[in-house]
Amino acid sequence: MIKPIYLDYNGTTPHAPEVVAAMRPFLEVEFGNPSSSHWYGITPKQAVESARKQVAGILNCRPQELFFTSGGTESNNHAITGTLRALRARGNHIITSAFEHPAVLEVCRFLEKDGFETTFLPVTADGLVEPAEVEKAIRPTTIMITIMHANNEVGTIQPIAHISRIAKEHRIVLHTDAAQSVGKIPTDVQDLDVDLLSVAGHKVYAPKGIGALYVRPPLKPEKFCHGAGQERGWRAGTENVLEIVGLGKACEVAARDLQRNMVHMQRLRDQLQEGLFAKLSDARLNGHSVKRLPNTLSLSFKRVEANRILEEIGLEVAASAGAACHSDTVEISHVLEAMKVPREWAKGTLRFSVGRMNTAEEIDRAIEIVTRAVKKLRKEKQ
Repeated sequence: MIKPIYLDYNGTTPHAPEVVAAMRPFLEVEFGNPSSSHWYGITPKQAVESARKQVAGILNCRPQELFFTSGGTESNNHAITGTLRALRARGNHIITSAFEHPAVLEVCRFLEKDGFETTFLPVTADGLVEPAEVEKAIRPTTIMITIMHANNEVGTIQPIAHISRIAKEHRIVLHTDAAQSVGKIPTDVQDLDVDLLSVAGHKVYAPKGIGALYVRPPLKPEKFCHGAGQERGWRAGTENVLEIVGLGKACEVAARDLQRNMVHMQRLRDQLQEGLFAKLSDARLNGHSVKRLPNTLSLSFKRVEANRILEEIGLEVAASAGAACHSDTVEISHVLEAMKVPREWAKGTLRFSVGRMNTAEEIDRAIEIVTRAVKKLRKEKQ
């Protein structure tokens, strides 16, 4: 069986060959605990610290300013919960947007049960958080702002550096969820000037179940996981050496090839967009036309439902839907709702996200497959 063309790299990525090669010794031979003082712990300990340097390299921070987690969700949870609890004496208010990933939105909603208050900012029609709206939402009790670097559904890139200047003026901690941006666009913590930044390994061709959190000194979020004090006391639990090594190598490769990959992915994304627009009427782009990830394309097709398109193309193209249509209801994603995409458009939304391993030939084939499916569902002539 020929596998479908994979166009869901924002959902997850395959392991890069270099990552698999780097991990293999720690799967087959180097089983030691990096906290052990004997011979078997030496190589795993060195590998963990080497990986920390590799991740620090793509973020342009010091290795001691980050620690490893189980992924982007844990990083977001630790960043938000830990910071709010550590700074509770200063206030109880957090600012975020209605555009965030559930790993941020649900944390904020949960903390409201503990007396914290959240302002969910609106976004523009193309998915941008306006810095002026951020400043307007600040209260004397505001202690944290968390705005994602780039959106997972439509790819819109937020003005994090501008928001940071506002946060600094008011002595407010700034966190950004960079799960979708690491390896796709520059994620230099000095340029972004953030206090905390979350990394997810499986979005950058590393394994699932590994991530990292950058913390700018002297900030000290409250501990999230208690135990024996691994990761310099930031996160207890025996280190996941195998996957830490994978994340480190993935970040090294991503940093090395960043510019080349950006050009490659944007060329394929634009090829897909132009091809579908040329062949299909009643199609619209969601998200900012320029300020978006080079690999992400969210398109809405009028007069058709997203899940029906996916059913038609499922054996040939792998993509994701922005809406789930049932017999009597249509569930629109919160991202499209935040952008106020009309329901007649939103219910026909697909997200295509290309990756390093895609080819121009695959994109040409995907254009034909999606075009055929949409026309068939619309009962248009082929």
